[in-house]
Amino acid sequence: MASNLNVMIGGEAGQGVQSVGAILAKAFARGGYHIFADQDYESRVRGGHNFFRVRISDSEVGAVCEAVDILLALNQESIELHRGKLARGGVVVFDMEKAKGLDGGDDLFGVPLERLAKEKAGDRLMANTVALGVAVGLVAYDSDIVADVLREHFGTAEAGESNVRAAAAGYQYAVSNLEGRAKHSLRPLGDRKRMLINGNEAVALGAVAAGCTFMAAYPMTPATSIMEYLAGKSAELGLVVVQPEDEISAINMIIGAAFAGARAMTATSGGGFCLMVEGLSLAGMTETPIVVVLGQRPGPAIVLPTRMEQGELEFALHAGHGEFPRAVLAPATIEDAFWLTVKAFNLAEKYQVPVIIMTDQHSASSYTTVERFDLGQVKIERGLLLSEEEIDRLGEYKRHQITESGVSPRALPLEGKQLVVTDSDEHDEEGHITEDAETRKRMMLKRLRKFNGLKAELGQPRVHQMPHAEITLVGWGSTYGAIKEAAALLQKDGAAANILHLNELWPFPAEAVSSILDGAGKSIVIENNATGQLARLIRAETGIKVSGSIRRFDGRPFSPEYILREMRKEVS
Repeated sequence: MASNLNVMIGGEAGQGVQSVGAILAKAFARGGYHIFADQDYESRVRGGHNFFRVRISDSEVGAVCEAVDILLALNQESIELHRGKLARGGVVVFDMEKAKGLDGGDDLFGVPLERLAKEKAGDRLMANTVALGVAVGLVAYDSDIVADVLREHFGTAEAGESNVRAAAAGYQYAVSNLEGRAKHSLRPLGDRKRMLINGNEAVALGAVAAGCTFMAAYPMTPATSIMEYLAGKSAELGLVVVQPEDEISAINMIIGAAFAGARAMTATSGGGFCLMVEGLSLAGMTETPIVVVLGQRPGPAIVLPTRMEQGELEFALHAGHGEFPRAVLAPATIEDAFWLTVKAFNLAEKYQVPVIIMTDQHSASSYTTVERFDLGQVKIERGLLLSEEEIDRLGEYKRHQITESGVSPRALPLEGKQLVVTDSDEHDEEGHITEDAETRKRMMLKRLRKFNGLKAELGQPRVHQMPHAEITLVGWGSTYGAIKEAAALLQKDGAAANILHLNELWPFPAEAVSSILDGAGKSIVIENNATGQLARLIRAETGIKVSGSIRRFDGRPFSPEYILREMRKEVS
């Protein structure tokens, strides 16, 4: 049995590339395999070139792999673009009656995809499902599992059964015409149940677990599916999900909801976050707890709306007019996406600040198998939120009372007998507008003292130290899986590298980062941007200048192979 199989489905928008990829991933996950699956698609409804990669392994995987074992080419362009990525013994599955001018190499496995779809399922459009069946047949996987997943996906009516017949036709064709082409054999490993989810789904689940009851957002890739997921569950879970006219309205709506006591969030991308910046400052000034998901994509302007980048770190750290505390988190894994979302809501309410969760297209839309989240470990911490009885006992309520921690006891409007007042202008402890210089100074220092508590709350970076390692690989956010595997490949080759990876970025853990990088030999920062934003942040906060950097800003994610190729250039 192969421990690792990489399948790519390539075609144009409208050919069902994503559907086949998702079904394939789910079918192998159902058989006990670990999965990492990502999708690359253009910003169009029809045409263009899309592909979906599914990595299947008997051990945990967290990154893409460049080499392809099976390429399901739903059009000829996919053969031309990806045939050169085949691993040794890899095979291209294509429609022999459609492709032209191919050289007939040993890596080609022609199948009459459309004809089989028409004959066995009654619809040539199910050629993609025939190709799915061929892939499953090539590795002798359990076709019954695939049939079950197809019925779940398409239903048990005619559409579902037609797809089952199409997949069976492809499976049988592969089995009957293998001719020694099968380089892998993947049998189910067992019935261990793992979740197969993407980053946006994990964020949405984390929000639900954290007690979020209100979301307002305007659709913007790659954050849109968070809103879609929560909207689909809103009636079942008692959520209110609103799509207002724009991102300005979205952030102001969640500020209003949070001021009234709801746990509230929004989700957007860089362009939408630009519009939210004034609202972010309003939350900072009024000390209103909100959660904002910033799904990064390449900029400036529209650029590559369906691609990935980590180009907004400095933007998230400093967005807003004036100075006010905030926390910035950047999930490194699917598990992180869930647990850091829970933490974001707790931090927001405990310190009455905006919290930003930074994701990107790669982490948002990539699927991974994870163990079920232990909901018994979820803790809801609402900070100094006063009960109605506590409010009624107060002789006088000051919404912005100056405290040693900077956090004021919080009452909700319409609860109890106290009047809750705040203002977007500078205000006194009661919340009334003022221009008194001394009051301004005291209130500013009060708000900034929250940094001390926030800093103590944030977790330490992930650190993997190897004996005698002379290189430390540094990253943040979604690069973790690729960096971790690159370090493992180095170790396999007799080299060694430490890993320093940040998923809780602000307030910056300067002491922890300094303790690792001081005397660490060569340090290489790996990030998906052109200017080295994490490297610059490290130097600003610690005074340490890293030795080198590997930057990728073509809209594509890092792979372990890419990192190793660039490392050789850095250390040569």
